[in-house]
Amino acid sequence: MRNSIEFELTGAYALFTDPLTKLGGEKLSYQVPTYQALKGIAESIYWKPSIIIYIDAVRVMNPIRMESKGVRPIEYSGGNTLANYTYLRDVRYQVRAYFEFNPNRPDLAFDHNENKHHNIMKRSLKAGGRRDIFLGTRECQGYVEPCVFGEGEGFYDNYGDIHLGTMVHGINYPDETGRNQMEVRLWNPVMRNGVVQFVRPE
Repeated sequence: MRNSIEFELTGAYALFTDPLTKLGGEKLSYQVPTYQALKGIAESIYWKPSIIIYIDAVRVMNPIRMESKGVRPIEYSGGNTLANYTYLRDVRYQVRAYFEFNPNRPDLAFDHNENKHHNIMKRSLKAGGRRDIFLGTRECQGYVEPCVFGEGEGFYDNYGDIHLGTMVHGINYPDETGRNQMEVRLWNPVMRNGVVQFVRPE
C-alpha cells in the first residue's frame, strides 16, 4: 500500500476504555484497540498537520487477557476515591497504517512531498517513535518497532470470527473534516482470524 508503515505494538498493560464504563468511574477496557487509539499511536511515531494518518488493520498476536487493579483516582471535588480499573494484560499487536495529504489544509500544499514524509516516518518508527507511546491511557506505556504485517504466529490465526459488539471507531475533528464540530463514530467490528480490518472514517 502506498505511503504505508507496518509496526509491532507491545506493552505490559493497555486500557482502551469503553466510554460506557466511565460514568461509574470504574473503567473497563475494550477487547481490542480502537481505530482512534491506534491513530494516536501512529501520530506519536510521526505527524505533521499536512497529512492525515489512516489505520488499515490491526492483528491481535497475544490472547486477550484482562486484569483488574484497585486504583485511587483523584476526584474532581478534591481528595481520592477507590475504583477498579480492568486492563488488558501483555498485549502485542501488528498494525498497518498509511497517510494521505489533508485536503482541508490548502495552506500547506507546499509540504505535499510523499517521499519526504514516508522516509521520515520510517526513520521515526525505527527509532521507536518521536513521542511517548501510550496504550489507551498514560499509565500504560507502549513500544513500537517495524515489522511485516502477517508474519509470525498469532494466537487467533485460525480462530474464525469474533463479533466485538458496538465500539467507538473514533472522533471526527474539524481540521480533518472541514466541518466546525466534533463527531463520534460508532461501528460493529468483527475480528477474523485475529485481524480487524478498519473501515475508513468517512
